[in-house]
Amino acid sequence: MASQSKSATYNACSDLLDRNVTEGRGDKLAFIDPEASLTYADLQTQTNRFANLMMRLGLRREDRVALVMLDTIDLPIAFLGAMRAGVVPIPLNTMLSNEQYGYMLDDSRARVLIVSQALWPILQTTLAQLPDLQHVLVVGGDAPPGTLQFHAELSRESAEFQTARTKADEPAFWLYSSGSTGAPKGTRHVHSSAMQTAELYAKPVLGIREDDVVFSAAKLFFAYGLGNSLSFPMAVGATTILNPGRPTPATVFAFFEKYQPTIFYGVPTLFAALLHDTAHATHAGSPRLRICTSAGEALPEHIGTAWKTRFGVDILDGLGSTEMLHIFLSNAPGDIAYGTSGRAVPGYDLRLLDDEMKPVADHEIGELYVRGPTAADGYWTQREKSRNTFQGEWTRTGDKYIRDANGRYTYCGRADDMFKVSGIWVSPFEVEGALTTHPAILEAAVVPGEDEDGLLKPKAFVVLKDGVDGTGLENALKDHVKKAIGMWKYPRWIVVTDALPKTATGKIQRFKLRELA
Repeated sequence: MASQSKSATYNACSDLLDRNVTEGRGDKLAFIDPEASLTYADLQTQTNRFANLMMRLGLRREDRVALVMLDTIDLPIAFLGAMRAGVVPIPLNTMLSNEQYGYMLDDSRARVLIVSQALWPILQTTLAQLPDLQHVLVVGGDAPPGTLQFHAELSRESAEFQTARTKADEPAFWLYSSGSTGAPKGTRHVHSSAMQTAELYAKPVLGIREDDVVFSAAKLFFAYGLGNSLSFPMAVGATTILNPGRPTPATVFAFFEKYQPTIFYGVPTLFAALLHDTAHATHAGSPRLRICTSAGEALPEHIGTAWKTRFGVDILDGLGSTEMLHIFLSNAPGDIAYGTSGRAVPGYDLRLLDDEMKPVADHEIGELYVRGPTAADGYWTQREKSRNTFQGEWTRTGDKYIRDANGRYTYCGRADDMFKVSGIWVSPFEVEGALTTHPAILEAAVVPGEDEDGLLKPKAFVVLKDGVDGTGLENALKDHVKKAIGMWKYPRWIVVTDALPKTATGKIQRFKLRELA
């Protein structure tokens, strides 16, 4: 992104999209899904049409349009086209309930909703209760009564549009937080931030190139997926593969074969599932794969090393957030220590503070704060939560970390997940990591439980690998943890379960397990 004064005209769509056409990449494929594809020139034309459509439907600058859309080529058209018009797109999680959609649509006061036909039955009953919503466009198939057909309306519009003269600090798009511990928060991001994540992380750390073909398991409605599949590849003129379905091991391996991506973005749960999927135990992955990334939760060391051993490529584990838009703490090629989150991404400053807001020394646990140019502009209509999270130039992450003398950070857990045993802090993540190194365990989650004296001790919930008999396993697991990380940290209780409760981003919902414990 070229240096911009805060008063200068800057539109993210112009920088991400039009620049590629101007620089001669108009005929290059930008997005491919299983049914269709778009070149950069096609995408430019379609975003112009979309911007005109928003104007025809009566939207004006800073009005909101909600996108409940599967990951197909239509989603970049809508997302970028809205920003071209100065309208604010809000991509919403495609795995929510009717009630959750009702809350977000009402909270955002979106005037237009664009929804994939497959998701229409979930939303239709709540729309009558939304006084601000004026138009609904359905993508794919015929438009149900009272709605408009997305492609038909788009085709009516002119392919020419004068891009809105927005500012670098003007609201560009919102992302709703997962809301795993409360009501989701509309997180407002400005026009300059998308390209800045690419300039600070994707280019210098990930090393993304114009000839890359990228594939992200994380969807475009996540901050992580939005950078992976849109901001990063468009920043260099690369090509993105989109998957409208669930990222199951079967789907991921099929995409590896068909599209041969060079970069794969995943999450720890999926990397583990891919490694342990018996149906593809001998699959060699994508022959062109050269690097992977992981975010969402810290990547256990054994998963990273097993992946490198099997597929011959590293996973860059890192930490990002909806509030910071993408990764600001990461391992890097040639500087990888599995089991850690790496070092601060250049351009971001990090600090660890104790409960009294004082800096902690190396090798002491503290809560992580980050300062950088991609921080959100705040939460919509949630002033108290905004002030608690966005503290001047610093953003509070809610994550507990330890920093070593070399500036490398190791994850300890969420601030509200930590607890003390015999006066010593215990990191649930550390215990979980020890449990999952046992050959019988696929996944584990640890929360505090009370013993007969009312004292807190670790309680583990574990998912066994396929075909494992859990008979007599409890004592073996306890001994395994004692030897791995310390006598006092072993789980006093172990519960075998079929699955762990998770958010749509794959993060374990420990608050639900705490209720059970």
